[in-house]
Amino acid sequence: MARLILKSPYLKCDGNHSVSGYLRYIGTRERVEILPDDRPPTRKQEQLVRKLAKDFPAAKELDEYSDYEAKPTKANASAFITRTMEENWPQVQQSDCYMKYIATRPRAERLGDHGLFGDEDGVNLEKAMRELDYYTGNVWTHIISLKREDAARLGYDSANAWRNLLRANRNDIAAAMNIPPNHFRWYAAYHNEGDHPHVHMMAWSTVPEEAYLTKEGIRQIKSRLMNQIFKQEMLHTYEQKSQSRDELVRETRRAIRRLTREMAQSICSAPEIGQKMEQLATQLETVKGKRSYGYLPKSVKKTVDEVVDKLEELPVVRECYDQWCVLQSEVDSYYHDKPREKKKLSQEKEFRQIKNAVIQEAERIRLGDITFEDADLSDHDEPEQVRGESYDCWELRQIIRDDSLPLEDRDGAAEELERLADRGDAHAQYLMGQLYQGGPLLIPNSQKAKHWLTQAAEHGLPEAQYALGKLFLSDDMEVRDPDEGIRWLNQAAQSGNHYAAYRLGKEYLTGEVVTKDIVKAVEWFSQSAEADDQYAQICWVSYT
Repeated sequence: MARLILKSPYLKCDGNHSVSGYLRYIGTRERVEILPDDRPPTRKQEQLVRKLAKDFPAAKELDEYSDYEAKPTKANASAFITRTMEENWPQVQQSDCYMKYIATRPRAERLGDHGLFGDEDGVNLEKAMRELDYYTGNVWTHIISLKREDAARLGYDSANAWRNLLRANRNDIAAAMNIPPNHFRWYAAYHNEGDHPHVHMMAWSTVPEEAYLTKEGIRQIKSRLMNQIFKQEMLHTYEQKSQSRDELVRETRRAIRRLTREMAQSICSAPEIGQKMEQLATQLETVKGKRSYGYLPKSVKKTVDEVVDKLEELPVVRECYDQWCVLQSEVDSYYHDKPREKKKLSQEKEFRQIKNAVIQEAERIRLGDITFEDADLSDHDEPEQVRGESYDCWELRQIIRDDSLPLEDRDGAAEELERLADRGDAHAQYLMGQLYQGGPLLIPNSQKAKHWLTQAAEHGLPEAQYALGKLFLSDDMEVRDPDEGIRWLNQAAQSGNHYAAYRLGKEYLTGEVVTKDIVKAVEWFSQSAEADDQYAQICWVSYT
């Protein structure tokens, strides 16, 4: 079940239909009196529940209906009745039966005239109603709901908390509804009711017919609010997921490299994988151009996928993948109602690099080129601390990387680091790029990683230039740009970064993103080897 529920129906306004009554309703209805769970529902409530379930079948999908089915109490019946009526207001208005219930239902003591809030302090209810009486466009009636335990734990169990949240995100909500910020009008009220406290938000444009809300717009609103409300919890989960992903990639790379070496010695411990790798090596003979997964024919991709799925069966890989799936399911639970179905490893887009590792090993088999080991290079090729780092940046980095500190302290350090980066500190910009690439603390975002690494690279930081080059050469299609990747690697290598020189050597050796050129490859390997890079030294010896 999703941690935040967002429903976004709309009401049509014209000369014959006004929605000001709905505004008064959400603004003046206090929460239902909460009664002990052992109090049974009244006969009138039971009849109304049955009628609502019949008139509005989709209401059976509500959490409130599940609660009532599990425990048919007076409080649960009232919560379901209220929620269903609120979500089906146009039809409810036309029914004497439903409107009579609204007029006579029990209410808790009111704490003032109304509970509406918006952009301005002190909302004038009558003025707002008159505005809607003369409005002729569509008005959206967002209903945003949390579970009681989440609302209480995270501090969203008061009108003030929701008012601050919606005010802070009103421009993003307006954008999702395709409304310019200066045309956006909204009012909301918090209903502290039952096990699912919720907010009603009425939103519209001052220009009738301007606004429209798509499924993607609803997703954007939900994602924005979700990221704000559950930020701390989600960041911790993303950090764990990032570490789990890296471990899975590392173990899978080691497994395929070990099997490749075994094949060279005719002692392969996983013969099915060995056979598939031989098949893949043969298929690669006919491939023209880039030997990267995204550019391969379907038949060759199928073989790669089969190898990856066989690798998944290896105990060490399966254990890592199972752990990643648990964490991914936890992330998905924030956004989606249905539990996440486990996919085969080959079908997870996040692990495209595993597929390319398989292709690289098959290419080595094809060329008879199993000569050097660089699988663990990624573990140490981007030093965090570089010469010239300011004390402020160094201090913040220590806090961010200290797992023993409270997450709140580390998150505060990340926010301060971003402010330092905004002020032009190249080392802070470099570290921000790293944090957005793989954590910890920040939710991975390749576009933001690109932004910060570009800032640092343009300041002339070789480490950032190298990291940016690798990002452009990655399999992330949001940022992939091979030409830019090679340009930044060249810049970094010319600035003395021997990792960039080594990577350029590999690119000219394989010919995947540049024209294959053994002479240039040797030149770059030589430059890197002179800086005591062990892998470059092996390559230089192998090709000279």
